[in-house]
Amino acid sequence: MPETVTGTPLVKLTGVGKHYGNIIALREVSLEVSAGEVTCVLGDNGAGKSTLIKIVGGLHRHDEGTYEVSGEQVSFGSPREALDRGIATVYQDLAVVPLMPVWRNFFLGSERRRGLGRMDIDFMRRTTRSELLEMGIDLRDVDQPIGTLSGGERQCVAIARAVYFGARVLILDEPTAALGVKQAGVVLRYILQARAKGLGVVFITHNPHHAYPVGDRFLLLKRGQSLGEHAKHDITREQLTALMAGGAELEQLAHELESVSFGSDGGSAAARELTAEAEQLGITDS
Repeated sequence: MPETVTGTPLVKLTGVGKHYGNIIALREVSLEVSAGEVTCVLGDNGAGKSTLIKIVGGLHRHDEGTYEVSGEQVSFGSPREALDRGIATVYQDLAVVPLMPVWRNFFLGSERRRGLGRMDIDFMRRTTRSELLEMGIDLRDVDQPIGTLSGGERQCVAIARAVYFGARVLILDEPTAALGVKQAGVVLRYILQARAKGLGVVFITHNPHHAYPVGDRFLLLKRGQSLGEHAKHDITREQLTALMAGGAELEQLAHELESVSFGSDGGSAAARELTAEAEQLGITDS
């Protein structure tokens, strides 16, 4: 039976901060991840998303605030410590070996062995195929190199692997960033399937149109600080997009386009389009 959302979050960060020398990467950021929920962390490049997931995933220690796993305060010294507590991170580059078969990548570093240390290849092939089937992907041949799969299918293998090896919290680092529309939709479906299995999912993205359909909570970051955390019933897709876009930035860009157009219709048209978009989202300063 899948876990349901309980009173105690699987992961809870309160007032977490991180600095590298004089550089403040995160300041006073709070985050909750519950079983059977998808928490989306949104922000542009440099917002602090990567630093946040490195703290949650055990790669870096936090300098300020508290980090709790199932109500117990922790400070992980390595990703292995986080993994031992059921927190798995699937990074954007996936860390796969393209020329190795799918089943070898599925069990990479955790190979099943039998007598005399020999790998149990039959078991690993069967398990890989069945676990992928549960995630909705039917591979006829798990011996094919994983590099021949689409980007969405490789993401599926990484997600299914984390679930199989006991992940309770799944951190996905920009899984749809390099994918086309169709493959991004495939990955979003896998995220919903992971949620249905009772996992707590942290979905890192800069795209509110990918986040909103699958998210239950939304944390927005900008320059290492939180712009707020919102439950889905408290915010619309348009409001989420508006918070991400930033009215001042769009208006400034519109003015810049207008100033460099030198009377050309192209620059003026682009500036008018940006201004209209900002007004439609309700994020202009006027």
